Amino acid sequence: MPTTVEFIIATPVLASLDIERSVEFFCSKLGFVKIHADKGTYGIVSSGSVSIHFWACNDPRIAEATGCRVGVQGIEALFAQCQRHGIVHPNAPLAKAPWGNHEFAILDPDGNLITFYEPAAV
Repeated sequence: MPTTVEFIIATPVLASLDIERSVEFFCSKLGFVKIHADKGTYGIVSSGSVSIHFWACNDPRIAEATGCRVGVQGIEALFAQCQRHGIVHPNAPLAKAPWGNHEFAILDPDGNLITFYEPAAV
């Protein structure tokens, strides 16, 4: 008997060279709330329905080759907030992507690329 499956949420898990620093960055710069921070092991931040997890990593090359995409509403306000904190990636300012989203990116302290996007109005 066939069953229908619907995926409803994804939770990025990013490499972190310093769990406490990662959690603090997302809380202080982006307004997330600290859920858990276990030094040298694992961390979690949350905002609304979005959670981001961090696993302890000793190799900066892993974090520098990792990223995620986070959908938002109010991208202009978030972009302005990130500009004030000086964390917008210099090669990824707010722009309309060829696939229709408005998006921009930041780098966290470990080099993870976080792209924020909002679907363009139809």
